[in-house]
Amino acid sequence: MLGVQRVEFLGYTDSGMMGTPANDAPGSFWTAPVDEAAKKLATLLEEEGADVLTCYDEHGGYGHPDHIQVHRVGMLAAELAGTRRVFQSTINRDQILRGREMFADPTADSDMETPDIDDETFGMPESIITAAVDVTPYLDYKRRAMRAHASQISEQSFFLAMPDDAFAYGFGTEWFIREGQGPGITETDLMTDL
Repeated sequence: MLGVQRVEFLGYTDSGMMGTPANDAPGSFWTAPVDEAAKKLATLLEEEGADVLTCYDEHGGYGHPDHIQVHRVGMLAAELAGTRRVFQSTINRDQILRGREMFADPTADSDMETPDIDDETFGMPESIITAAVDVTPYLDYKRRAMRAHASQISEQSFFLAMPDDAFAYGFGTEWFIREGQGPGITETDLMTDL
């Protein structure tokens, strides 16, 4: 569906959410030694001759342990492989809070799963985001991919139930942080200057 040409697994299992038994299970990504996983990823970066690596921000977008580990592993792997351009995917917390006000629906189904927005672990403030990439031409693909990931996003999810205009507002831009850039948005394409 996404047109991916290569999929690789590093050999770890899903860690579940923070504080669940899966989080501490042997073989979970969260429990993997960062240097071990980073070496595996660095090998793939070298094989691909990667110019750019994307990973999550330091708290994994919203505090998911595997996403936090992706940040740690990704940052070290890029250093080991010499991949200079590392974009940390994040959520624009300020954009989401504005959208909540704009698209609030007092008649919405109270059984719908909605995300908690914690100021400390949900996204990053707009002031430290350095890249904004318009992905509106791919919104249909994003929604279909989310729906296909049923183990993580149920049909009752707020994300799948959003009206098209709200989905476009929330998911039509991908936000990133690249160290050494900014302040403010300085990039709108991850492949510029390559």
